[in-house]
Amino acid sequence: MRNLKSVILLGSGCAMLAACGGGGIFNRDRPDEFAVQRQAPLVVPPDFSLTPPAPGAPRPAEGTAAEQALDALFGGPAPRSQIETSTLDRAGSAAPSIRSTVGDPGTNTVAKGRVTRDIIAAPEGDGQNAQTLIPG
Repeated sequence: MRNLKSVILLGSGCAMLAACGGGGIFNRDRPDEFAVQRQAPLVVPPDFSLTPPAPGAPRPAEGTAAEQALDALFGGPAPRSQIETSTLDRAGSAAPSIRSTVGDPGTNTVAKGRVTRDIIAAPEGDGQNAQTLIPG
């Protein structure tokens, strides 16, 4: 009788342990829920003489998920304020060759002061030899 109980207990323990296996209908590949995006609703065009899209081309109304997120967060291009428009009008337009003349040694620049010169002239490194000076 005691031997039968231990065999039943051992058999049921093995059966319960086998149920923890990785096979079965619950262990299948699922799509990534963060990679799925909504499809834009179908829209009937007002002009039916449009050319059909090329096969495999993205739908023009959709865009990527990243573009949709940026558009939802920041909206489209914002209209300029009156102050910004006035400032841009006063600044005028830049010369077309401004990018090639900026690095020229003959270009005059504004002196930014001793602190800026010290920051630019600081030696490169990982900061192991950095020092702090506390005034006072």
